[in-house]
Amino acid sequence: MKKHFVLLTILTLSISLKGQAPFPSKDEIKQFMASKTCVVLESDPFSYYNKYITDAVKTYWKITPYEFIDVKEFNLRKLKPAYSFIVLTETNFDKDKSSLFNFINLLQGKKVDKLGEMPEICAIPLSFAGENDISYSYKLGVILAFMQKHAQMISDDPSLTGRKYLKYYNKNVPEVSKKTILIEEEDLAPEISTIESIRKIYPHDVKIVTEDEIMEAISKKSPNTLILHKVGPVGERKTGYCFKMLIGVDDAEMYYYNQHMVDSRNPNGLLESDLRRLARF
Repeated sequence: MKKHFVLLTILTLSISLKGQAPFPSKDEIKQFMASKTCVVLESDPFSYYNKYITDAVKTYWKITPYEFIDVKEFNLRKLKPAYSFIVLTETNFDKDKSSLFNFINLLQGKKVDKLGEMPEICAIPLSFAGENDISYSYKLGVILAFMQKHAQMISDDPSLTGRKYLKYYNKNVPEVSKKTILIEEEDLAPEISTIESIRKIYPHDVKIVTEDEIMEAISKKSPNTLILHKVGPVGERKTGYCFKMLIGVDDAEMYYYNQHMVDSRNPNGLLESDLRRLARF
């Protein structure tokens, strides 16, 4: 699944960006660890993203010094290896070019012609493009903490760079049964939308909760607790990729990653097949 940066959502003009962002080399990882990380804010002064990413960075970001900048400053600094960037982009894929997704990207500065050629330390889908940013903003803290942990991991062991790094974390699936999973009902496929239907497949601890309860779990770093971060089509759209991630709120670890194409047999949400996979252990 080849990924394309299409345009920066924070820009007021469209920039066509083709090609997959490369994984960083060993030297580029060293550059990142020595860099100042620039957090690029949206132009909209009322943006929920700006508020939540600012709070999340101040709370969680420890791996490098950081600074908040605007788009104009990003365009001046992006070619310089002394800087790395946390930046929001819109992204699509070869197999689903009509769909756009908001991604949060951790990129290393480099003198290249295109944004898509900047070394990608980590990138996480946040939402379907056009979805209100408040739908994902409250999860930014735990997502940012995971990205930081991933950056530290590839710094400690550069041989891990270049793998399908989100799927790599499925090595943690056997630990899921020891945790409590918090899921919003709207993120479940209809056939597993109740606790009763879930327990027929997955006999371990799952709770269907509200957004407020997930926010509280993140804030308290509730021990042995995972949240489901699901990203898929919104509104009238019935096709497109659906991304599913289980992330620990106390340790910022990724415990499960999967994706599927939404169609009549595979709804937009965590599927029965996902639960069966988790229940194997």
